[in-house]
Amino acid sequence: MPKSLLIVESPTKAKTLQKYLGKDFVVRSSMGHIRDLPKNELGVDLDRDFQPRYVTILGKAKVINELKKAAEGIPEIFLAPDPDREGEAIAWHIAQALGDKGHRFRRVLLQEITPKGIKEALAQPVDLNRPRYESQQARRILDRLVGYQISPLLWDKVKSGLSAGRVQSVALRLICDREKAIMAFVPEEYWTLTACLEAKKPPVFAANLVKYRDKAIKPGNIGQVEEIIEAVDAADFRVAQVTKKPQRRSPAPPFITSSLQMEANRKLRMSPKQAMRTAQRLYEGIELGDEGPVGLITYMRTDSTRVSADALNAVRDYIGQTYGDAYLPKTPNRYKSPKGAQEAHEAIRPTEVSRRPQDLKKFLSREELALYDLIWRRFVASQMTPAVYQVTTVDVAAGDYLFRATATVLEFPGFTVLYQEFSEEEEKPEKLPPLKAGDPLKLRDFDPQQHFTKPPARFTEASLIKELEVQGIGRPSTYATILTNLQDRLYVFKEKTVLIPTQLGMVVSDLLVANFPDIMDPRFTARMETDLDRIAEGRVPWQQLMREFYGPFAQDLDAAKGKMARVKGAPTGLKCPRCGAELLGRWGKTGEFLGCSAFPNCDFTTELARDAQGRIVLPETETVPVTAGEAASGAPGPGRPAPAGLTCPKCGKDLMVRRGRAGEFLGCSGYPKCTFTQNFRRDRQGNIIPQQAAAETEYSCPRKGCSGRLVKRPYRGKFFYGCNAYPKCSFTLNQPPLDRPCPKCAFPWLMKKGKKVLCPRDECDYQE
Repeated sequence: MPKSLLIVESPTKAKTLQKYLGKDFVVRSSMGHIRDLPKNELGVDLDRDFQPRYVTILGKAKVINELKKAAEGIPEIFLAPDPDREGEAIAWHIAQALGDKGHRFRRVLLQEITPKGIKEALAQPVDLNRPRYESQQARRILDRLVGYQISPLLWDKVKSGLSAGRVQSVALRLICDREKAIMAFVPEEYWTLTACLEAKKPPVFAANLVKYRDKAIKPGNIGQVEEIIEAVDAADFRVAQVTKKPQRRSPAPPFITSSLQMEANRKLRMSPKQAMRTAQRLYEGIELGDEGPVGLITYMRTDSTRVSADALNAVRDYIGQTYGDAYLPKTPNRYKSPKGAQEAHEAIRPTEVSRRPQDLKKFLSREELALYDLIWRRFVASQMTPAVYQVTTVDVAAGDYLFRATATVLEFPGFTVLYQEFSEEEEKPEKLPPLKAGDPLKLRDFDPQQHFTKPPARFTEASLIKELEVQGIGRPSTYATILTNLQDRLYVFKEKTVLIPTQLGMVVSDLLVANFPDIMDPRFTARMETDLDRIAEGRVPWQQLMREFYGPFAQDLDAAKGKMARVKGAPTGLKCPRCGAELLGRWGKTGEFLGCSAFPNCDFTTELARDAQGRIVLPETETVPVTAGEAASGAPGPGRPAPAGLTCPKCGKDLMVRRGRAGEFLGCSGYPKCTFTQNFRRDRQGNIIPQQAAAETEYSCPRKGCSGRLVKRPYRGKFFYGCNAYPKCSFTLNQPPLDRPCPKCAFPWLMKKGKKVLCPRDECDYQE
């Protein structure tokens, strides 16, 4: 009797499943997608009701042949790619590639890769879900229609190599609109007045001015503050009222995809892409010594907070035994999922709550352990009792004015013994002396403070994900890709934790908003997501959505070809130091720079610099006087290149000591026309000693969108490999590349990381 065949998309998942299923199953991997729309053409027949033309992905013909060979003589084939819409598309393409050879294809939805999860999924296989597949196909075609027809316009009007995306461009607009609001913001002055007061017993406490004759008050200038101080300085301060209220704070629900990305970014400083890659490894299986590969978390692409009855029973038993009954609610905590959530999925949780993070430390990488710990703690805490606080509010009367002090005291920690949600500003709790109404108080001092209203905050990766989720733009599974693409395309850069649009990003966003108002409208994009959900539910034919979308879009496209402005630079408001004309933000192969608008009559160019607020400023160059201290040390001041006393071997101009993210380096003063850079060291006298020149290799850079090559660079007596497009591309490798291609994506070389061999491409998850 032939064995059963189970096909998944990941080699790691295949390895884990084979261990559990044993000899009764042959488990094979498709190495991700096997078919897609062609890369070099639209691939959508607009005259045949948007019929897609799929082709075999480069390098996947061999995989398909191996799958066909494994399927020979097997009547029932189980397809178990990830249990989401993209996984459904992979399953359909596998079925179509294997063809009608007497096979019966069954879909297996693995919510967790554990013996129990696998057994349940195989016991309840379902048919391939055509509506879900068509929903994913519709999304893919929509993205292709937008990207492949708008991008060439940007190449012609702005710069070659640019891209537009149906959801990506809307996310860019949000970032750019926020930047415009920041630039247009006019701060307003206001003051706070705090009275430092003393009761019969310590401690001294602070109370803030809140009311004048029962109306809220906010002084607008120092004159008003001085009038208030003069009015209350001689007044009697007395406790008017003391109120005490208990406050219960309930735990947050277990993670869904978006909340995991947000919290991993806030707490662990992981990018959404890093978080999802790490979660994928935890889901597919980690080697746990003698146990072999084990799936540690449930499926990580979910928008449901639902938790299975078995998992609830297990976590409640754990809480009761570990923390006691006081930390265990009488009934399980239930959480409401976001609107439109797919309740067939569970929340992201550990597959076995008994696998504590500290027990897995020796098996997990630092990144894996940190994320597993976050998921484990959040899940266990979600089923614990609330934290209980006592909030005391003291109102203090002084003539016609009212001051208020508030103190919050934790009375019972509840879930906070295990998990604290991230807070941007953790305030030190105020302590109050014992007080009652009528108690006299002694004024120790006043503390007036000047403030200014603040502009809207720039988006972080976490807050942008939150905004996308709130507005219904994209799906949680696409957020990581959106953020990566915006930065790879040089539309946005990350300064510490905040996202700042480049001049190129601002120009592209403005052009798209002017010419494609529907595509760039967040509400339109959100409605499109709702329509895609309706297709997945079988309520709307996918071609109907295509027709409704493409008619208006085609009209905008035709109009844009004629009216879209040609832009080769962005106004900056800065003056050219050579001729006085306005400097424009320009973009070239090496990134952004400033160039004179009077070109070709004036060919002045210089680096594009930003101040502490991210605003474009004219960088200080070698013409700026250098202080005696700087000259003695040979070090540049903040943002100020200093002469190195050496000439560029490439063009003969002066070399400058510059400072980048990785420290100091030598760069040509002729940048951006000359991009020569070189590392250096200093001897004991502070003299600059250029390091051995980097040797270029034949290995191409794996970063998406980068056409650079790796160079072998010396560093402290050793070598590392870095991209020759630095500082535009910061890819580095500490060990030599392995000269063999990735078996999953066919990238020509692999890299070693500890005991693992990995594909260096971020978008490929292959590892050995």
